[in-house]
Amino acid sequence: MVQKLLGGTALAIAVLMSGSAMAEKRTLVFNTDTSDPAPKAAMEQLITMFEAENPDVDVVVNMFDHEGYKTAIRNFLTADAPDLANWYAGNRMAPFVKAGQFTDVSDVWKENNLAEQLSSSLASMTIDGKQWGVPYTYYQWGIYYNKDLYKQVGVEVPKTWDEFIANCAKFKAAGIDCVTTGSKALWPLAGIFDYLNLRTNGYDFHMQLTNGEIPWTDDRVKATFKEWEKLVAPGYMTANHAALEWQDAAALMVQGKAANYVMGNFAVAVFKDGGMTNDSLGFMVFPEITPGIPRAEEAPTDTIHIPAGAKNVADAKKFLAFVARADVQTAINKTLGQLPTNKNATVDASDPFLSAGFQTVSTASGLAQFFDRDAPAEMAKAGMEGFQEFTVKPDRLDAILERLEKMRQRIYK
Repeated sequence: MVQKLLGGTALAIAVLMSGSAMAEKRTLVFNTDTSDPAPKAAMEQLITMFEAENPDVDVVVNMFDHEGYKTAIRNFLTADAPDLANWYAGNRMAPFVKAGQFTDVSDVWKENNLAEQLSSSLASMTIDGKQWGVPYTYYQWGIYYNKDLYKQVGVEVPKTWDEFIANCAKFKAAGIDCVTTGSKALWPLAGIFDYLNLRTNGYDFHMQLTNGEIPWTDDRVKATFKEWEKLVAPGYMTANHAALEWQDAAALMVQGKAANYVMGNFAVAVFKDGGMTNDSLGFMVFPEITPGIPRAEEAPTDTIHIPAGAKNVADAKKFLAFVARADVQTAINKTLGQLPTNKNATVDASDPFLSAGFQTVSTASGLAQFFDRDAPAEMAKAGMEGFQEFTVKPDRLDAILERLEKMRQRIYK
């Protein structure tokens, strides 16, 4: 469905302009999947702001529902490309880059000093040394924890994985799950795997693994599971997590039955709806495992790209530069309730979780996009099934990794 979004300022200018002047306005076509309430409101705000500064440009938005867009983008990039299109960073954009369907926008990055302003997103927006779009919002993952339980058991917030595991022994002795999760839908376990692998082997290795370049039977992959086994073998994770939805696990932390939860910032609302407050809910970055490895983070990132078939590339690049600005990102992310990717932007200081998240991701050395975004869909599903099987039956690890390796060889041909 085509939805025309005009800001009030732009609309007033349009009414005052003569018919001949109207004909001189340039059209910018933007295909987007921001149909949910908050993203839609933020997109309307973005268009209004851009048109107010660029009254000679008329932005026409084609709004798709979120799921339908995943199929639609493959069609319109080939048949009837818009000037701008929403998508995601990292390996999710790689197929379109490799197929020649996204435009190299390295010039936009260079002319606007974006490598410095968007430094944490640079790696996830770069393929073959070039940048292929602009990120405008993300949200952090990390470890949310129950402050009251930390006080009750008498442990400090850990800086290293060894300290975290030592805390787990004390939580278990007190009858408390050290780490909870709900893996009925599989994906929550992917967040744990991603962080363990990022902290054990680093960002580049993790990206190579999810991109099919490293065997699942590699000793370095086994080293990641060896760290995970430190949680699984002693029973430090919620025992029946495979039967729980992620919200069920959040309830265990609210109820004081679990101390830590590896999860995204969207869970804060669930914790608070259950009765937790800023005084009882805490956030920490995932602790260091291998000393010296640069700290990468899990931060799914939404992006805007210029399709190779775009007709108005000049204004599309102007739009990318606009959406990358700190003031613009501050405004639209306030509407989104998420984090701006420009490190010079600001977030609501009254929200400690947004503030902590902004500090965490804007200072990261690289950003992973989450396992089911970074790996192809079939591999992601098999991997997450393997993670669940491992956490229930850790003695099956070799068989699980051999199965995943066979799938890697088939899927990434």
